[in-house]
Amino acid sequence: VQLQASGGGLVQGGGSLRLSCAASGSDLNSHAIGWFRQAPGKEREGISCINRSDGSTVYATSVKGRFTISRDNAKHLAFLQMNSLKPDDTAVYYCAADADLYCDSESEISARDFTFWGQGTQVTVSS
Repeated sequence: VQLQASGGGLVQGGGSLRLSCAASGSDLNSHAIGWFRQAPGKEREGISCINRSDGSTVYATSVKGRFTISRDNAKHLAFLQMNSLKPDDTAVYYCAADADLYCDSESEISARDFTFWGQGTQVTVSS
């Protein structure tokens, strides 16, 4: 699966952005999809996941209530709607996919569990 994330940009604090993740080369519908971010000098953080089987979603505490993950199976796309953005949300955002993973709300969203990765898209939130 080849993934490509897009939709990043510069936004003022309190604003919104929607990131997209497009897949090619395989059926994205059969994969769990995750969104990660990495700020300068920090580790990559798993922020959201949507499962392939039941469409259930998982969010990190840092984004819960502000971000929404979704998928369009017909178009092999996934999205991350980001609202109420804060300067701390500034990072490079990545989408990832895995065919065998089921994201559990009791476990962290770990980069180690995802096989396929897209290139990142920069999100910058000004204060």
